[in-house]
Amino acid sequence: MNIPPLIDTALTLSDDEMRRYSRQTVIPDIALEGQGRLKNAKIVCVGAGGLGSPILMYLASAGVGTIGIVEFDTVDESNLQRQIIYSNSDVGKSKAEIAKKKISEINPFVKIVTHQFKLSSSNVMEIFKDYDLIIDGTDNFATRYLINDACVLLKKPLIWGSVLRFDGQASVFWSQHGPCYRCLHPTPPTDSSNCSEAGVLGVLCASIGSIQATEAIKLITGIGESLIGSLITFDALLMKFSSLKLSKDPNCIACGENPTLHTLLEDYEGFCQPPSLSEISVHELKSKMENGAEFYLVDVREPHEFEIVKIPGGELIPLAGILDGSALSKMPFDKDIIVYCRSGKRSATALAALKVAGFKRSTHVVGGVLAWAQEIDPTCTVY
Repeated sequence: MNIPPLIDTALTLSDDEMRRYSRQTVIPDIALEGQGRLKNAKIVCVGAGGLGSPILMYLASAGVGTIGIVEFDTVDESNLQRQIIYSNSDVGKSKAEIAKKKISEINPFVKIVTHQFKLSSSNVMEIFKDYDLIIDGTDNFATRYLINDACVLLKKPLIWGSVLRFDGQASVFWSQHGPCYRCLHPTPPTDSSNCSEAGVLGVLCASIGSIQATEAIKLITGIGESLIGSLITFDALLMKFSSLKLSKDPNCIACGENPTLHTLLEDYEGFCQPPSLSEISVHELKSKMENGAEFYLVDVREPHEFEIVKIPGGELIPLAGILDGSALSKMPFDKDIIVYCRSGKRSATALAALKVAGFKRSTHVVGGVLAWAQEIDPTCTVY
């Protein structure tokens, strides 16, 4: 879809800027006018992780005048495999501050604004209102719905991307011209795995993040065909890109013909939580073990994860077997079933499927192996 330039052009570029952006301004479609639009643009990226790293670096290099970073986390060693804006010496430090420093080194002409807190219904509107365009670099559904709803209410374009294992997706959602994220996912997907749960090929983040950055440049300058109304999917194993058409859902509660979403939800975490879940803490599980309680403990992770670390007494039954029903014959109806995973996300999904299948005496371990290692057995290996 062709969209007029989102941003007016700047009147002048300095000599230093002219030299810096010469390989870009020589492109007729961009030229000095397009570079001036980039200079005037204000973009905010939510998340400075796997997707946010290449997005921030490329947009800074391209000369986007103001870049906002919403990120409250610190750098963890496990981030370094894909979050290329960080290095080993940054572990334990604020992601937002390190990203700001690196971007400033890439391009001193860019203004960097950091928002070092978790995005929520109480602060998202105030943050987004000052930016022309929002980029979603997050990896969880609750934040994605929050970002989408805020963009719809503010009538701002949203550039979205997602990566998991070897697969990536990207699109542009703008309710003024096409569908929103809720048109693609009216309700939260039942499988809420993210890259910390299922893993991700590090270089895939660069592929999808660069697509998001490209879409931002196109919207700002008004060049090319926007991904509004299209979903790009990428299979890294097959090295295959596919494009799917997306249509605005007339019944969408956010952007449909008769929208009912006029304010943000108070609890997006609750909205994305599978219904009717039963929970047990790692301390309650340990107490059951010590008291000799009878139950069937199930680890729903993958075999390679099971080899790294496990909760004693658990049997490995990967989530896929529960979701497709092939492993249900192993489950006892006459015993309490307790399922766990790495952090509690996959086990919550497994539990919802077990409830539907009639296993009423089932529950899942909040926090999974990570909570067990932190609160019960600190000698456990974490990953």
